Amino acid sequence: MAISYKRLWKLLIDKDMKKRDLEKTAGISHYTVNKLNRGENVTTDVLAKICLALNCTMDDIMEVVSDDEKS
Repeated sequence: MAISYKRLWKLLIDKDMKKRDLEKTAGISHYTVNKLNRGENVTTDVLAKICLALNCTMDDIMEVVSDDEKS
């Protein structure tokens, strides 16, 4: 089981934002955005900051996918 942040990247496109804009708006580091980009684990605090900055819910930025779907 893994986490996919594809929804976050689509949301940024819809809001005409770049990853750097997300860093500034949400107050998160470039390193954290890189972790998200690689599909690595981040804390719920980081996810909450992103949701507050983008005025969305966690379902809007991430989803749980099975290992079969990931391939």
